[in-house]
Amino acid sequence: MYSSADTVNSQHSPVPESNVLTVSALNRLAKSLLEGHFPSVVVEGEISNLSRPSSGHWYFTLKDQSAQLRCAMFAGNNRRVRFRVDSGQQVTVRGRLSIYEGRGDYQLIVDSMNEAGAGALQRAFELLKVKLQEEGLFDQERKRVLRDDYQHIGVITSATGAAVQDIISVLGRRSPSTKITLLPVAVQGSQAPAEIVAAIARANKLANKLGIEALIVGRGGGSIEDLQSFNEESVARAIAASKLPICSAVGHETDFTIADFVADHRAPTPSAAAELLCQNQEDQLQYLSSLGAHLGHLMQARLQASAKHLVWLIRGLKRPDRLLQDQAQRLDQLEVRIRRAWHSQQLQRSNELVLFEHRLQGLSPTQQLTRISQLLSDTRSRLSRAVQSVLSGKRNELGTLGRSLSTVSPLNTLARGYSLSFDDAGNLLKTVDQANIDSLLTTRLADGLIVSTIQTIEKKEDPAAN
Repeated sequence: MYSSADTVNSQHSPVPESNVLTVSALNRLAKSLLEGHFPSVVVEGEISNLSRPSSGHWYFTLKDQSAQLRCAMFAGNNRRVRFRVDSGQQVTVRGRLSIYEGRGDYQLIVDSMNEAGAGALQRAFELLKVKLQEEGLFDQERKRVLRDDYQHIGVITSATGAAVQDIISVLGRRSPSTKITLLPVAVQGSQAPAEIVAAIARANKLANKLGIEALIVGRGGGSIEDLQSFNEESVARAIAASKLPICSAVGHETDFTIADFVADHRAPTPSAAAELLCQNQEDQLQYLSSLGAHLGHLMQARLQASAKHLVWLIRGLKRPDRLLQDQAQRLDQLEVRIRRAWHSQQLQRSNELVLFEHRLQGLSPTQQLTRISQLLSDTRSRLSRAVQSVLSGKRNELGTLGRSLSTVSPLNTLARGYSLSFDDAGNLLKTVDQANIDSLLTTRLADGLIVSTIQTIEKKEDPAAN
């Protein structure tokens, strides 16, 4: 046990030189101690003094109502943040405690960052909204038009909430005959989405048995955290898959959830949903009264018209014997018309027969043979005349050619006293050079041939040679 005197003495006693630490060594020891005991912590707080230098790193202070913590998030990690970070935001960060040795500052090295509270829920809401919209779950073409005359409505909401009381009150006032089947569910908390999905499936399964025609799915107003069950993807897909038409009635008029976009119709409040799906009985009574009055007027007008028609029939009614006489006269007139028509048809048939007879006569084989014989005779005469004409022309042409040929014929030349001489080979002698002494010479005259032997040959000298 130490005394106070010992304590005082120990404070003023010199420290061994071997136990003295440098600032760097102390900071290094403290950093090792912090990082060893706090390798990973998750902290929620508000961002302040956010700094983004050109290096790409983030430096900021994370604070709550009574304390603050310096933080650093390096560029490699802050690139993975999927929302815009600014001072004043409530965030949840994960990282490790450390000390910046250069200044001895105690700080949190942040590895990841997420929005906290309503901001995270709103971001999840927007991401799911975009996803389902791209899938076509919000398309107006797939939504059904809700009627205002349903006789049995299923309500999926809390059994103790104000929403079901509002729906019962509206239907009791406007349409007491409309049946309500409550399918109670939790409308907030971790179990709420699964209960809502199961209730929608159960309502569709029992629709034929119970006669449920439409569903109201909703709850009263609240914060975004309170309405989160109706922003879940499982609830949205259950609404989209429902065979029963669904009216979404979540929160107040300014509240919008994913369920509102997927449902066939969105009502601003549960009371408005009840009014939408039923008719006001006072309006129905007024409508029925107007229909009754209109029906009375129609019946009165119909009775008056029938009475007038009956009076007209009574006035036009005749005695039976006169009716028979009129019918007999009508029959006589019809008989005359039939006879005339029959006679006209017989005359028409006779004319047609005469016409057909003339046409048959024109097509008779005898007449056709006569026409063909006449045609052959005419053709033969034309052919004979044509042959005679051609022969005559040829005779004239032949005479002309004969006369032309006779003009240039060698026989005519011989007849004028000339002769032709041929050697023993039968070649025509044109010059004395072709003749040989003692060879046979055949001379052709106009009236015959002379065969002689050549004894002498005298060749005439060319005067031009001298």
